[in-house]
Amino acid sequence: MYRTVMCSALREAHIGQTVSLAGWVDTIRDHGGVLFLALCDETGITQVVFHDDEMLKGIGREAVISGTGKVVARDPETVDPKLETGQVEVLVEKMELLGPSKSMLPFIPAESMDTREEVRLKYRYLDLRNPKIHENIILRSKVITYLRRRMEDLGFLDIQTPILTASSPEGARDFLVPSRKHKGKFYALPQAPQQFKQLLMVSGFNKYYQIAPCFRDEDARQDRSPGEFYQLDFEMAFATQDEVLAVCEKVISETFREFKPDAVISDAPFERITYRDSMLKYGSDKPDLRNPLEIIDLTEFFSKVEFKAFKGRPVRGIVADCSECSKKFFEDSLKFATGIGMKGLGYLTAVEGQDAFKGPIDKFLSDEQRAEIREISGIKDGETVFFISDAPRAVDGFAGQIRTWLGERLDLIEKNAFRFCFVVDFPMYEINEETKKLDFTHNPFSMPQGGLKALEEEDPLTILAYQYDIVCNGVELSSGAVRNHDPEIMIKAFEIAGYDKEVLAAKFGALYNAFQFGAPPHAGMAPGVDRMIMLLRNEENIREVIPFPMSGTAQDLMCGAPSEVTELQLRETHIKVRD
Repeated sequence: MYRTVMCSALREAHIGQTVSLAGWVDTIRDHGGVLFLALCDETGITQVVFHDDEMLKGIGREAVISGTGKVVARDPETVDPKLETGQVEVLVEKMELLGPSKSMLPFIPAESMDTREEVRLKYRYLDLRNPKIHENIILRSKVITYLRRRMEDLGFLDIQTPILTASSPEGARDFLVPSRKHKGKFYALPQAPQQFKQLLMVSGFNKYYQIAPCFRDEDARQDRSPGEFYQLDFEMAFATQDEVLAVCEKVISETFREFKPDAVISDAPFERITYRDSMLKYGSDKPDLRNPLEIIDLTEFFSKVEFKAFKGRPVRGIVADCSECSKKFFEDSLKFATGIGMKGLGYLTAVEGQDAFKGPIDKFLSDEQRAEIREISGIKDGETVFFISDAPRAVDGFAGQIRTWLGERLDLIEKNAFRFCFVVDFPMYEINEETKKLDFTHNPFSMPQGGLKALEEEDPLTILAYQYDIVCNGVELSSGAVRNHDPEIMIKAFEIAGYDKEVLAAKFGALYNAFQFGAPPHAGMAPGVDRMIMLLRNEENIREVIPFPMSGTAQDLMCGAPSEVTELQLRETHIKVRD
């Protein structure tokens, strides 16, 4: 046996016992003939003592050793209260080198967070020895186990869906896999198990789930890893939107309470906000409800004010208490606004004990208008209302960014809190900015509210879908929908988006054909596991909670992917690389 006890387990009760430990060398301190070595494994650190220098000859940091010796009490002056094992140490009598390590390390694992990410990812196995990163991955395992248990408690079956499938236009770029046996044809890695989980509902399964790997050829962001990600994918037959959301809020709230018991967590049922209200009140379809600031619509008010910059444009306002703010704060707010593409940022500050305001827009207001804006905005003496005005497609997004900036600069964001909400009633269609044609806003398989009648009689841009997102602290954890299971409604929905029946049958043939043989109403969603862990660990970058992530440039720097392949491999898969 390499060890009889883990490094973190030793206590005063073990004094006098002979034990074997195994782990990595963290540090070695030479105190004149006596060597003190900090030995660590996954559980923690124990100090081991050597009285023979020869035993450690040629052994440096990060080498793997096994040592056997007697547990003794530390001298009172050497007790380390920071360590769980700080009261004891092991006098090593026998030692074996199990795995040597190079003397020149690319970085010290405990200090890896201060190293460039490219280097950390190239030597990810060293980076993962960093206690903080290591704990991230341990938590990930525990959360996934907990999620599985909760879903199975609710009667869901864990069913695996294919990894090699057909390419389909679902929004992001596919990862393609060339076929050796079928010249000129390709498999695709699934962007999500969307079609397969719906087919499971058609197949008579009642409740499905899996911790599903998903593959999308997308650029990296702080909350999105390029390449692959994992989600708690689930689907329910004979289910309504309310039933799906009830499952989600139960499982998610219980998970966050299990792993963040000291945090403030939204109680179920979570708040439901329509897409339209979310964009207006928070300037985003991913609202951060820890920020108490809300956006108000002042378009109608300014339509009566002779202020040329706001004429004919929507206007939004945000009231904040800036009574303690310096002149530089307002200068910084303007600098931020112009930095994100706004032409300016107007404001008015309510003067205490007066009807007037401070600010460049005050001179354009009559006494009646000053009173009206006080009433509309609810502004109090000393507070400031900031104005955002731009084109209709841009104004809400700008207002949302100003809201976030104000919340952060004024230190208004609630600490140690997870505020959940559902954003519901997404538009079924939107105008694609590139093609200027109608396109699906969200999932093309969603059921339109109003069914076939709405598709036939209403303006497509006014039709809402049974689509929903779950959002936490400004991070979208999941999208979901009640599925369109009726072939007639599906044909019409795709027709409006520019896909005729033949294209529908060709691109989504499995679903389209299956729905001809009796499909139950069904609905589901898929909260992102990586993003949940990211929130639970308060990490800003999602790559910190993934064992072996790609870099921001979609490269596996450790294994060297993507890589070139041999000419034989290319020929076997009928591929020719173009210059």
